[in-house]
Amino acid sequence: MFKGIVTDVFFDLDHTLWDFEKNSALTFKKILAEANITVKLADFLEVYKPINLELWKLYRENRISQADLRYKRLKQTFDVLGHTMDSEQINALAGQYIVHLSTFPNLLPNTHEILRYLKPNYKLHIITNGFQEIQYKKLQNSQIDIYFDRIIHSETVGVKKPHPKIFEIALEKSKVLPKNAIMIGDSLEADILGAKAVGLHTLHFNVHGDPKHDFSAIIFDLIEIKNYL
Repeated sequence: MFKGIVTDVFFDLDHTLWDFEKNSALTFKKILAEANITVKLADFLEVYKPINLELWKLYRENRISQADLRYKRLKQTFDVLGHTMDSEQINALAGQYIVHLSTFPNLLPNTHEILRYLKPNYKLHIITNGFQEIQYKKLQNSQIDIYFDRIIHSETVGVKKPHPKIFEIALEKSKVLPKNAIMIGDSLEADILGAKAVGLHTLHFNVHGDPKHDFSAIIFDLIEIKNYL
């Protein structure tokens, strides 16, 4: 569908290539045990996940700071669970989460296969809202950093997806026109609508069970990219 048109492929990282949910769960399993916090991991994650998603939305909209995100997602989770934690404990746990999260290398199915398939014919790049300090480590520890020419971080640019500026800077740094680029990501709002507003082609990797829509072609497995590129 995009063969002969697209020269550069931009990927989101978390939830698109790097298995955030699995790696995050493994991180919490480790740090909760090491901190002797007696809460069942399944119960913790059930409460934490929606809180984290909502706070990430606020962070993406610049309504809370990075420090607020890291603190509040744990504070609110423990409050719901009825587990008393003081601010020093929460900040220590938040720090340990960031330290260990990027050490887990699990990727979503077919990540290596599709990147090996694309690499000979396309320039590959990352556009991420994730924290710069750990995104490089995620790429390196999961051994996919070798595939990418440019890594564009929201912290470096100063705005987050879906703001048009981050896509414009990514295009500028990659020396490619929007008509010759495609954005592939899991977030309809941040990745797909954000990229479309700047003129990029898009491919929605629907890993969250979003309703069917007409904003973009939709895939449910990374290997399906072969049908388009």
